[in-house]
Amino acid sequence: ACGMAYTSKHFDKASYRVYCLLGDGESSEGSVWEAMSFASHYKLDNLVAVFDVNRLGQSEAAPLQHETSIYQKRCEAFGWNTYVVDGHDVEELCSVFWQAAQVKDKPTAIIAKTYKGRGIPGIENEDNWHGKPVPKDRMEDIINTIQNQIQTNKVLCPELPVEDAPAISIENIKMPSLPSYNIGDKIATRKAYGLALAKLGHANDRVIALDGDTKNSTFAEIFKKEHPERYIECFIAEQNMVGVAIGCATRNRVVAFASTFAAFLSRSYDQIRMGAISRSNVNFCGSHCGISIGEDGPSQMALEDLAMFRAIPTCTVFYPSDAVSAEHAVFLAANTKGICFIRTSRPETSVIYSPEEKFEVGRAKVVRQSDSDRITVVGAGITLHEALAAADELAKQGTNICVIDPFTIKPLDAATILSCARATGGRIITVEDHYKEGGIGEAVCAAMAGQPGIIVQQLAVREIPRSGKPTELLDMFGISARCIMEAVKSTFAN
Repeated sequence: ACGMAYTSKHFDKASYRVYCLLGDGESSEGSVWEAMSFASHYKLDNLVAVFDVNRLGQSEAAPLQHETSIYQKRCEAFGWNTYVVDGHDVEELCSVFWQAAQVKDKPTAIIAKTYKGRGIPGIENEDNWHGKPVPKDRMEDIINTIQNQIQTNKVLCPELPVEDAPAISIENIKMPSLPSYNIGDKIATRKAYGLALAKLGHANDRVIALDGDTKNSTFAEIFKKEHPERYIECFIAEQNMVGVAIGCATRNRVVAFASTFAAFLSRSYDQIRMGAISRSNVNFCGSHCGISIGEDGPSQMALEDLAMFRAIPTCTVFYPSDAVSAEHAVFLAANTKGICFIRTSRPETSVIYSPEEKFEVGRAKVVRQSDSDRITVVGAGITLHEALAAADELAKQGTNICVIDPFTIKPLDAATILSCARATGGRIITVEDHYKEGGIGEAVCAAMAGQPGIIVQQLAVREIPRSGKPTELLDMFGISARCIMEAVKSTFAN
């Protein structure tokens, strides 16, 4: 709701208002109060939240029961214009809805005291009726009771809202120019993301960016500098940031990109999951993935994020390995329906693709190949560069390997991987800066299931890591170039 209201006020500059109905039980959720804080900070006076305070939760009474004065004090403390009403009094509700529309610079909360099952004997305000149908033998009496309470047969004709939102187009957005990198340039994919997003913002004025107080690390600050009116700072409240992004993208009013450390997106998994269920089109960028972030330590290392996003229906998972592919991931995500996740890395890595290289969702790149390859290695991000380093060293020793960059982990280009595997005797090694569970290795294993003669060996982080220098950690946890070389050699030794 906050995202919808923000879009109305700041992007559409339209008169439509947003109404959000909340249960008193769900107001125990911290995400509700993250949203309350956001709405008052940004003075969303076009937003009305209605708290249905009916006292009863699912299995027992809600913690505050009918203490409407406490709800009022909490809402006012968060900077909201607040009314307490009888939720069964239609005239009183109409009055406060009108009053709310006159208030400037504050969102409005309506604390509506209600009774679950109002007017039905034996059910009103009683426990143990949540989600249950009334007994069949009481159905007729209950319907008659409700009908007898209807005081008018007048047909109500509410006034239709004014349609004053501008006509827009967010289809088929194209980058204004090719990537400006040269092969061999050193740049982190997280920075390439920020540069690409700012560039995309020049291509379409409905592209917006959100961040959770990490913009100087995700490089969303580049977008903010070039398009300040289309940047939303969500502070350290990732659940709300995801909700706001989904709300902004509702009704296809904007193309939203929300970024933070990939590890922190785990806090908002429920919101992401519900966004997919709601068929939302929204994009997320998670930076600082894996142990390659180094000294920041395991609390900041995203090692579960691929598993998390692969499990989301409608989700496309991009894992760019250089600045060129990162730029392509951004504009492909902008034009891809559903949830998109772009996984970016902290270390600077070499550009390996030319500006003219073409990228597609679900199409891998074979970045090293020869007629004498003995094994296929699949890596992405930092581990692709480790695989290439291993390939160079192995070649000096007389062993050639095929190296694949999957580009998208979901959908995975199974056909290319299988073709290369068959050309290398059915042998595949996957290497990833991620836990074994749910990552690249398991994606490849699933794709190769049922294929005769294919053997997959997985190199991944297999225990909780520690702080250290990136190169030391890659080696310590078994995903460095040296570890890839050892895995290749042991395959043939066995």
